[in-house]
Amino acid sequence: MSEKSLPEELLAAECLTEQQKAAVLAGALPYLRRYAGDTIVVKYGGHAMVRDNLAATFGRDISLLKLVGVNPIVVHGGGPQISAVLQKLNIQSQFIDGLRVTDQSMIEVIEMVLSGTVNKQVADLINRAGALAVGISGRDGKLIQARKLEHVSQSEDESKTVDLGFVGTPETVDPRVLYALLGAGLIPVVAPVGAGDNGEIYNINADTAAGAIAGAVRASRLLMLTDVPGVLDENGKRIEELTADEVRWRIKKGLITGGMIPKVETCLKAVQAGAKAAVILDGRVPHTCLLELFTHAGPGTLIKG
Repeated sequence: MSEKSLPEELLAAECLTEQQKAAVLAGALPYLRRYAGDTIVVKYGGHAMVRDNLAATFGRDISLLKLVGVNPIVVHGGGPQISAVLQKLNIQSQFIDGLRVTDQSMIEVIEMVLSGTVNKQVADLINRAGALAVGISGRDGKLIQARKLEHVSQSEDESKTVDLGFVGTPETVDPRVLYALLGAGLIPVVAPVGAGDNGEIYNINADTAAGAIAGAVRASRLLMLTDVPGVLDENGKRIEELTADEVRWRIKKGLITGGMIPKVETCLKAVQAGAKAAVILDGRVPHTCLLELFTHAGPGTLIKG
């Protein structure tokens, strides 16, 4: 692997001597061997997706993973992009517990944005960095068969089931289209849209879609890029590693709360379904995927069975 194979910011930094650059390469070698030939699923969203400098870095990093023998699969979000288009069309969005209520007219716009504009933009980031990425959606090749999400909204005095419209959750994942693309040396970039039994289109949370895909392909790692450093302890310090039992205990004790609960539950489901481990990472940190995979102490919280 030549110096040109690594991101410019990592090896071309003026503060590094040639010897230090060589040391970076040598230190990464054991980890390159560990993941060679493995499949890694990366959920891409948050600040890493909307900030131009981080987006370009992400594209180069995914390209590098392919170059060194890793098989990445990218599953992306697109909430801000969807909101922007809906606003331009004067379509009002209603949210319940952070979930967008989606009617028939809205799901058509959402599929257009996710499977069209955003999907091709993410694939293009990787293509421009030198690898070959192909954008698909969960509807292609019956990748994700979905069912309507039954969401229970909790309030102080009651809980009730609410109808979110065309919001779904994966029921089955058929990874054959992913294997076909990986086998051809391509990087699949997946929009989180699924199909119902009768051809309905369902908008699926990107975290949930990534977790289901990671389990189905038995990924070595599910990397969940977020806008937080990972799972934090009572003192606000990042926890480096958690077992499934520890995660459940922390949820029960109220030590994991709010939006972190569905993220860790997605990680648990992925591991239970076949992924070796899942990691919650801070996508605001440049090269966060490379740091997690190719250094001794990664920057996120690793969750395993």
